[in-house]
Amino acid sequence: MNEAVVARARRDTVGDAVRRAARVFRDRPALHFEGRDWSFADIDAAAGRIGAALLAKGLWRGDRVVAYGRNSDAYFLTFLACAKAGLIHVPANYALTHGELAYVIRQSGAVMLLHDPALAAVADAAAAEAPVVHRGTIVGGAEGDRGFDMLTAALGAGGADLPDDGADDEIVQIIYTSGTTGQPKGVALSHRALMSQYMSCIIANEYSRTDRCLAALPLYHVAEMHAFCIPMLLVGSEQWLIEAPAPATCLELIERHRLNSFFAPPTVWITLLRHGDFATRDLNSLRNIYYGAAIMPVPVLNELLQRLPGARPFNCYGQSEIAPLATVLKPEEHLARPASVGRPAINVETRIVDPDMNDVAPGQQGEIVHRSPQLLTYYWNNPEETAKAFYGGWFHSGDVGVMDAEGYITIVDRLKDVINTGGVLVASREVEEALFTHEAVSEVAVIAVPDPKWVEAVAAVVVLRAGMTASEAELEAHARELLASYKVPKRIIFTDHLPKNTAGKLLKRQLRAIYSGTSSGVMGVAAD
Repeated sequence: MNEAVVARARRDTVGDAVRRAARVFRDRPALHFEGRDWSFADIDAAAGRIGAALLAKGLWRGDRVVAYGRNSDAYFLTFLACAKAGLIHVPANYALTHGELAYVIRQSGAVMLLHDPALAAVADAAAAEAPVVHRGTIVGGAEGDRGFDMLTAALGAGGADLPDDGADDEIVQIIYTSGTTGQPKGVALSHRALMSQYMSCIIANEYSRTDRCLAALPLYHVAEMHAFCIPMLLVGSEQWLIEAPAPATCLELIERHRLNSFFAPPTVWITLLRHGDFATRDLNSLRNIYYGAAIMPVPVLNELLQRLPGARPFNCYGQSEIAPLATVLKPEEHLARPASVGRPAINVETRIVDPDMNDVAPGQQGEIVHRSPQLLTYYWNNPEETAKAFYGGWFHSGDVGVMDAEGYITIVDRLKDVINTGGVLVASREVEEALFTHEAVSEVAVIAVPDPKWVEAVAAVVVLRAGMTASEAELEAHARELLASYKVPKRIIFTDHLPKNTAGKLLKRQLRAIYSGTSSGVMGVAAD
């Protein structure tokens, strides 16, 4: 028996899945971006052409390719090209500084750096600090030594001659975590992990070929790329990709194209709700609305469902290391458990454990741990962190949660966001939920600040709704009606906006750095 022949017949890579979708859906429209329209067959062929061009440039199977750019059709195609060519795609947040980008290049051992022309200055500085063998652009590059452009390759003529000897346990992408403690870690995901996760998404999120989806969040982020864009591509959905989730643009596109599916983190949903066009645009086409990447305040969820009464909400919870979907709360489950993240997806097994890896009783807090074929293979070049993450034979999420008797999970907090005030633990989420019920509060983030008496004190950083006012004393009194006294914020700080990354996730680490000097008894307005 020829084992290699059998293995090839059984292989299931991302590239294989895209080819299958192209053969089923052929010339149906698949992707729209800034006037360029791609069918399923177009996407498969274009990804093959880019992959062949990369290999012709001198890259070899397993080489790392850093992609430093904003959303575009070419960015999406470049990931698929790497998957087809046996290369490892390394997405880089387009907000990185040159030093941060240089770290990603060095740590991944990348041999190629691709960038948008608008990001050339940062890319040049990073490459000077961490040299690469090959350079190129993702979309719109100039001719000359930087004339190797992914969109140009995608739009070229002819087919693609790609090797067909890869395996589905090979690494296809390295995603760098946000680095809340220490340097970012490279999450190494295999084809097999992503394919398992795509199946979880398709089933749990009920994707179908009738979906007309707005893709607005960054493709460098695991959620938009792997929980939405690619699994939707595989089932025949039609997608409208935009560079960024500008509220007016999102709302206008939903109305004009009668889009029925949209994912956004809570911060983006809040921004949309506060935008004037939300009340004037016809958004009745929205059927499935998805949220995740951060905890959704229940008052915001209630407002969203009141203003979109025909929409079906899905709460998606996970993290990069599980590619990323772990659990989903379905639309029919929201009424009974609006604060829950649901139950594990079909390819995920989840427990809530104490520090000794014992299951905690239903309703008791513990760390969320997972087993799943979706999980990372390892942290790239970081065996120590890999061993810590998989302690006890389960992946440790770093999230604190509770599970009820029917298996529904509720996130209490990130371990790092739990506040230890005077020896008593306070979940920042609970305090945020209480403050969100005040009519003047638009956004709020609760953090720990140093305190001479309590060591850590509960502090709330608040953004008020436009045209509304509230005093520190008023918000404190409101919180005192809903919370035990030790949970009531000892500091209330007003600001114009909360720091977020380009994926819309709240950056509490920045708030902790900004306000760590807040002294005991000081309350009031803080500068941004």
